[in-house]
Amino acid sequence: MAALGTLPGGGAAAASAPQRQRLRGSASLAAAHVPGGARLVCGGQLRPAPVLASSALSLSGAARRRILRAAPDAVASSGSAGEAKLQGFAEKYPTLVTGFFFFVWYFFNVIFNILNKKILNDFPYPYFVSASHLFIGVLYCLIGWSFGFPKRAPVNSALLKQLVPVAVCHAIGHVTSTVSFAAVAVSFAHTIKALEPFVNAAASQFILGQPVPLTLWMSLVPVVVGVSVASLTELSFNWTGFINAMISNISFTYRSIYSKKAMTGMDSTNLYAYISIIALIVCIPPAIIIDGPKLVQYGFKDAIAKVGLAKLISNFFVVGLFYHLYNQVATNTLERVAPLSHAIGNVLKRVFVIGFSIIVFGNKITTQTGIGTSIAIFGVALYSFLKAKIEEEKRVCFL
Repeated sequence: MAALGTLPGGGAAAASAPQRQRLRGSASLAAAHVPGGARLVCGGQLRPAPVLASSALSLSGAARRRILRAAPDAVASSGSAGEAKLQGFAEKYPTLVTGFFFFVWYFFNVIFNILNKKILNDFPYPYFVSASHLFIGVLYCLIGWSFGFPKRAPVNSALLKQLVPVAVCHAIGHVTSTVSFAAVAVSFAHTIKALEPFVNAAASQFILGQPVPLTLWMSLVPVVVGVSVASLTELSFNWTGFINAMISNISFTYRSIYSKKAMTGMDSTNLYAYISIIALIVCIPPAIIIDGPKLVQYGFKDAIAKVGLAKLISNFFVVGLFYHLYNQVATNTLERVAPLSHAIGNVLKRVFVIGFSIIVFGNKITTQTGIGTSIAIFGVALYSFLKAKIEEEKRVCFL
């Protein structure tokens, strides 16, 4: 491994040949170190360094031996002090807490998809429904801010200019996803949305000018083939559902592009709250223009006759709350894990949603549709794994 750090003070250059020969077998002194106890290595993990190589090489043999004998005690003392600070459950059991985040993320997402489809079956007005999701989320954020959970982060015009493109893409992606869920089975809509990595790769290659490795392109072949096979025999297939799901994929791809440019430094909870507010403003006009006239004439009347006013209102509130929470928890989970773990978790989430939706709604799927869906999900998993590995290697090399 090649060390990326340089020795402070040029100590390595000052060491004599015999000194370098004697120190060559010492693992703790064989690579360059930097103050703060971190070793910078391309392609490897950061490891603690109890002794600075530059300082040890510049000392006499006796002094160096005293430092080496004292180093384990210093490390043990530092470890004891660190353990004394671990007071909370999250610090003591980080793996359990991260696993809990994944469980809550999956649970909220599955519940949202199931409840959302049930509402759309009784109330087939996706533009209004998508706006209601964001409205409940914004209401949740405003209540949280009023109690200081979390404390509202300040916003200015420069920050809004960064967030508006992200929020607009988020709004378009959410609305078109809801239209797709209303038009086709949830399982098939998620199968189409499995093409999002393909759209993402195409945007990176042809719009941003960022070359995509051949291995990533090859991993996307099963995704395209699987979705094509599933679409040919899907019983609920229609072009409204397919086209809107593809528009959603494109919108979320652009959201990802603009998100990288909007490096605000704000915490994820406040950031998503501001994005939700802007997205709600974007979603209100189409909800009024497209669904408004039908809702006034017979939409609300028919829905109330089916489920009752109290049930209809509670359904809107619950599904909107689950929509906001699953997005928020997904963001919080991303902050706790490496990109590879999050990518794999995202693929598994889609598998859970497809599986539970088939069970709950009793969707009939042909054998060919099941095979195509499985191939597509396998391709997404392979792509996510390879991309996360590449990004992790770039990040480590950069350090």
